[in-house]
Amino acid sequence: MHVQSGSVEAVYIAAQAEQLPSPVGVASAVAGKGLEGDRYFDDDGTFSDDPRSDGRDITLIEAEAVEGLARDTGIALTPAQTRRNVVTRGVALNDLVGRRFTLGEVECVGRRLCDPCSHLQKLTQPGVLKGLVERGGLRADIVRGGVIRPGDALREL
Repeated sequence: MHVQSGSVEAVYIAAQAEQLPSPVGVASAVAGKGLEGDRYFDDDGTFSDDPRSDGRDITLIEAEAVEGLARDTGIALTPAQTRRNVVTRGVALNDLVGRRFTLGEVECVGRRLCDPCSHLQKLTQPGVLKGLVERGGLRADIVRGGVIRPGDALREL
């Protein structure tokens, strides 16, 4: 089995629902809660009342997926516009469903794919939903907190 490793390219938080996430130099991750200062940490996100409770702590997307969206469809989103917390490079996030991995000192478990939704398309532009199918990222839970910074390693355990 090939154990994956890659890196954290950027970390984003948005304090309020529908606010464009902002890049941060360091994020404090809390097990079972998410990233301090993010809308979902305070149960204030658009989908905070969603009954599917797993995979709510943190969301990730591959930088390669954002680049592929632009290449394949002409839709150029900034990493912030994907509305994911962590932008990664060098890791196939879809393969991390059901697996443990670290982001710097933070340990996570991949729960399910973070498929694009009509809400994301509404906040960006038509075609995003179709363009990000199978590459919308990963929803994960934080099992051991700590800090995450751009440049940190992402390692499958």
